[in-house]
Amino acid sequence: MSFRFEPIGYVRSCFVEKFAIPRQPHLAPAARGVIELLPPYDQPEAIAGLELVSHIWVLFVFHAASSGPEHLRVRPPRLGGNQRIGVFASRATHRPNPIGQSVVTLDRADPGRLAISGLDLLDGTPVLDIKPYVPYADALPSARNELADAAPTGCSISWNEDALAQATAAAARLNQPVVELIEQCLAQDPKPAYQQPTPRREYGVRFWDLNVRWHYPTQCEIRVLSVLPA
Repeated sequence: MSFRFEPIGYVRSCFVEKFAIPRQPHLAPAARGVIELLPPYDQPEAIAGLELVSHIWVLFVFHAASSGPEHLRVRPPRLGGNQRIGVFASRATHRPNPIGQSVVTLDRADPGRLAISGLDLLDGTPVLDIKPYVPYADALPSARNELADAAPTGCSISWNEDALAQATAAAARLNQPVVELIEQCLAQDPKPAYQQPTPRREYGVRFWDLNVRWHYPTQCEIRVLSVLPA
Protein backbone atom coordinates (compact mmCIF):
# COMPACT_ATOMS: atom_id res chain seq x y z
CA MET A 1 0.00 0.00 0.00
CA SER A 2 1.36 3.42 -0.91
CA PHE A 3 0.26 6.92 -0.03
CA ARG A 4 0.72 10.22 -1.76
CA PHE A 5 0.61 13.54 0.04
CA GLU A 6 0.45 17.01 -1.46
CA PRO A 7 1.58 20.12 0.46
CA ILE A 8 -1.14 22.46 1.65
CA GLY A 9 1.40 25.26 1.93
CA TYR A 10 5.01 26.25 2.62
CA VAL A 11 6.82 27.86 5.54
CA ARG A 12 8.58 31.20 5.08
CA SER A 13 10.99 31.31 7.99
CA CYS A 14 13.82 33.31 9.54
CA PHE A 15 15.90 30.10 9.29
CA VAL A 16 17.41 29.86 5.81
CA GLU A 17 19.83 27.06 6.68
CA LYS A 18 19.65 24.06 9.00
CA PHE A 19 22.55 25.05 11.27
CA ALA A 20 21.46 26.79 14.50
CA ILE A 21 17.75 26.00 14.12
CA PRO A 22 16.44 25.27 17.65
CA ARG A 23 16.25 21.55 18.28
CA GLN A 24 12.70 21.86 19.58
CA PRO A 25 9.96 24.43 19.00
CA HIS A 26 9.54 27.35 21.43
CA LEU A 27 13.17 27.32 22.56
CA ALA A 28 13.47 30.55 20.55
CA PRO A 29 10.19 32.49 20.96
CA ALA A 30 11.61 35.28 18.77
CA ALA A 31 11.81 32.92 15.77
CA ARG A 32 9.07 34.09 13.43
CA GLY A 33 7.67 33.08 10.08
CA VAL A 34 4.51 32.49 8.11
CA ILE A 35 2.73 29.54 6.57
CA GLU A 36 1.63 30.45 3.07
CA LEU A 37 -1.35 28.27 2.20
CA LEU A 38 -1.97 26.98 -1.31
CA PRO A 39 -5.33 26.79 -3.11
CA PRO A 40 -7.91 25.68 -2.15
CA TYR A 41 -6.69 25.96 1.46
CA ASP A 42 -6.07 29.69 1.08
CA GLN A 43 -9.81 30.35 1.31
CA PRO A 44 -11.40 31.89 4.45
CA GLU A 45 -13.42 28.70 5.01
CA ALA A 46 -10.26 26.70 5.71
CA ILE A 47 -9.21 28.83 8.70
CA ALA A 48 -12.65 29.63 10.17
CA GLY A 49 -12.34 29.12 13.94
CA LEU A 50 -8.58 29.53 14.14
CA GLU A 51 -9.10 32.96 15.70
CA LEU A 52 -10.05 31.00 18.85
CA VAL A 53 -6.76 29.05 18.89
CA SER A 54 -3.45 30.21 20.36
CA HIS A 55 -1.21 27.34 19.18
CA ILE A 56 -1.24 24.90 16.29
CA TRP A 57 0.41 21.61 15.40
CA VAL A 58 2.20 21.81 12.05
CA LEU A 59 2.79 18.51 10.25
CA PHE A 60 5.53 18.96 7.69
CA VAL A 61 8.16 17.32 5.49
CA PHE A 62 11.85 17.18 6.46
CA HIS A 63 12.70 18.17 2.90
CA ALA A 64 16.37 18.89 3.60
CA ALA A 65 17.17 15.69 5.56
CA SER A 66 17.71 12.13 4.41
CA SER A 67 15.22 9.46 5.46
CA GLY A 68 14.64 5.73 5.17
CA PRO A 69 15.51 2.40 6.81
CA GLU A 70 19.24 3.22 7.05
CA HIS A 71 18.32 5.47 9.99
CA LEU A 72 17.15 2.79 12.44
CA ARG A 73 19.54 4.25 15.02
CA VAL A 74 20.38 7.92 15.38
CA ARG A 75 22.74 10.07 17.44
CA PRO A 76 20.70 12.83 19.08
CA PRO A 77 22.59 16.04 20.00
CA ARG A 78 20.96 15.92 23.45
CA LEU A 79 23.07 12.84 24.26
CA GLY A 80 26.32 14.40 23.07
CA GLY A 81 26.12 13.37 19.43
CA ASN A 82 28.00 10.10 20.02
CA GLN A 83 25.44 7.84 21.70
CA ARG A 84 23.09 5.94 19.38
CA ILE A 85 19.46 5.21 20.24
CA GLY A 86 16.50 3.91 18.26
CA VAL A 87 14.95 6.37 15.84
CA PHE A 88 11.56 6.05 17.54
CA ALA A 89 13.07 7.18 20.88
CA SER A 90 14.25 10.45 19.33
CA ARG A 91 13.00 13.45 17.39
CA ALA A 92 15.90 13.29 14.96
CA THR A 93 15.28 14.80 11.54
CA HIS A 94 16.27 11.48 9.90
CA ARG A 95 13.00 9.50 9.96
CA PRO A 96 11.65 6.33 8.31
CA ASN A 97 9.42 8.75 6.39
CA PRO A 98 10.44 12.43 6.33
CA ILE A 99 7.51 13.63 8.46
CA GLY A 100 7.86 16.04 11.35
CA GLN A 101 5.54 17.85 13.72
CA SER A 102 5.96 21.06 15.70
CA VAL A 103 3.67 23.02 17.96
CA VAL A 104 3.99 26.75 17.29
CA THR A 105 2.31 29.94 18.44
CA LEU A 106 -0.36 31.21 16.06
CA ASP A 107 0.05 34.99 16.12
CA ARG A 108 -2.39 35.85 13.35
CA ALA A 109 -4.62 33.94 10.93
CA ASP A 110 -5.51 35.55 7.61
CA PRO A 111 -6.83 33.74 4.55
CA GLY A 112 -3.86 32.13 2.86
CA ARG A 113 -1.36 33.29 5.47
CA LEU A 114 -0.74 32.20 9.07
CA ALA A 115 1.78 34.20 11.10
CA ILE A 116 3.60 31.92 13.59
CA SER A 117 6.39 32.19 16.15
CA GLY A 118 8.47 29.91 18.33
CA LEU A 119 9.08 27.83 15.22
CA ASP A 120 11.90 25.41 14.45
CA LEU A 121 11.19 25.13 10.72
CA LEU A 122 13.50 25.73 7.78
CA ASP A 123 12.49 28.23 5.14
CA GLY A 124 10.67 26.44 2.32
CA THR A 125 9.41 23.56 4.48
CA PRO A 126 6.38 21.86 2.86
CA VAL A 127 3.37 21.71 5.20
CA LEU A 128 1.13 18.64 5.08
CA ASP A 129 -1.51 19.55 7.66
CA ILE A 130 -2.38 21.92 10.48
CA LYS A 131 -4.25 20.94 13.63
CA PRO A 132 -5.27 23.01 16.67
CA TYR A 133 -3.39 22.46 19.91
CA VAL A 134 -5.80 21.13 22.56
CA PRO A 135 -4.40 21.85 26.06
CA TYR A 136 -6.38 19.25 28.01
CA ALA A 137 -5.37 16.47 25.61
CA ASP A 138 -1.92 17.58 24.42
CA ALA A 139 -0.38 18.72 27.73
CA LEU A 140 -0.01 15.67 29.99
CA PRO A 141 1.32 16.51 33.47
CA SER A 142 2.20 12.87 34.22
CA ALA A 143 4.20 12.33 31.02
CA ARG A 144 7.89 11.48 31.32
CA ASN A 145 10.91 11.31 29.03
CA GLU A 146 14.09 10.42 30.85
CA LEU A 147 16.18 11.10 27.74
CA ALA A 148 15.07 14.76 27.72
CA ASP A 149 13.54 15.61 31.07
CA ALA A 150 14.21 19.38 30.93
CA ALA A 151 15.12 22.12 28.49
CA PRO A 152 18.84 22.20 27.59
CA THR A 153 21.11 24.45 29.66
CA GLY A 154 22.13 27.49 27.69
CA CYS A 155 25.42 29.22 26.98
CA SER A 156 26.00 32.80 28.02
CA ILE A 157 25.94 35.39 25.22
CA SER A 158 27.98 38.57 24.89
CA TRP A 159 28.32 41.02 22.00
CA ASN A 160 30.98 43.03 20.28
CA GLU A 161 29.81 46.62 20.35
CA ASP A 162 29.68 46.86 16.54
CA ALA A 163 27.78 43.56 16.26
CA LEU A 164 25.07 44.73 18.66
CA ALA A 165 24.69 47.98 16.72
CA GLN A 166 24.46 46.01 13.46
CA ALA A 167 21.80 43.69 14.91
CA THR A 168 19.79 46.62 16.28
CA ALA A 169 19.84 48.36 12.88
CA ALA A 170 18.81 45.12 11.15
CA ALA A 171 15.93 44.69 13.60
CA ALA A 172 14.57 48.11 12.66
CA ARG A 173 14.96 47.40 8.94
CA LEU A 174 13.34 43.95 9.06
CA ASN A 175 10.80 44.77 11.80
CA GLN A 176 11.92 41.58 13.51
CA PRO A 177 13.38 40.86 16.98
CA VAL A 178 16.85 40.18 15.58
CA VAL A 179 18.82 40.61 18.81
CA GLU A 180 16.50 38.28 20.72
CA LEU A 181 16.49 35.73 17.90
CA ILE A 182 20.29 35.58 17.81
CA GLU A 183 20.60 35.29 21.58
CA GLN A 184 17.89 32.64 21.93
CA CYS A 185 19.27 30.45 19.12
CA LEU A 186 22.96 30.76 20.01
CA ALA A 187 22.30 30.21 23.72
CA GLN A 188 21.43 26.62 22.85
CA ASP A 189 24.99 26.07 21.59
CA PRO A 190 24.35 25.09 17.97
CA LYS A 191 27.79 23.62 17.27
CA PRO A 192 28.02 19.80 17.13
CA ALA A 193 27.81 18.45 20.68
CA TYR A 194 30.98 16.39 20.31
CA GLN A 195 33.06 19.36 19.05
CA GLN A 196 35.39 21.19 21.40
CA PRO A 197 35.46 24.91 20.53
CA THR A 198 38.58 27.05 20.48
CA PRO A 199 38.62 30.86 20.76
CA ARG A 200 40.25 31.14 17.31
CA ARG A 201 37.51 29.25 15.47
CA GLU A 202 34.60 31.31 14.16
CA TYR A 203 31.12 30.00 13.38
CA GLY A 204 28.48 31.51 11.16
CA VAL A 205 24.82 31.15 10.26
CA ARG A 206 22.16 33.02 8.31
CA PHE A 207 19.01 34.38 9.95
CA TRP A 208 16.68 36.23 7.56
CA ASP A 209 19.13 37.97 5.17
CA LEU A 210 21.85 38.35 7.80
CA ASN A 211 25.13 36.54 8.26
CA VAL A 212 25.83 36.14 11.99
CA ARG A 213 29.39 35.32 13.12
CA TRP A 214 30.49 34.26 16.60
CA HIS A 215 33.17 32.41 18.53
CA TYR A 216 33.62 30.71 21.91
CA PRO A 217 35.96 32.55 24.31
CA THR A 218 35.36 29.67 26.75
CA GLN A 219 33.59 26.30 26.59
CA CYS A 220 30.03 27.60 26.94
CA GLU A 221 30.42 31.31 26.40
CA ILE A 222 29.49 32.77 23.01
CA ARG A 223 30.53 36.19 21.77
CA VAL A 224 28.76 37.60 18.74
CA LEU A 225 31.32 39.16 16.41
CA SER A 226 29.30 40.60 13.54
CA VAL A 227 25.80 40.76 12.02
CA LEU A 228 26.14 41.73 8.37
CA PRO A 229 24.00 41.42 5.22
CA ALA A 230 24.45 37.96 3.69
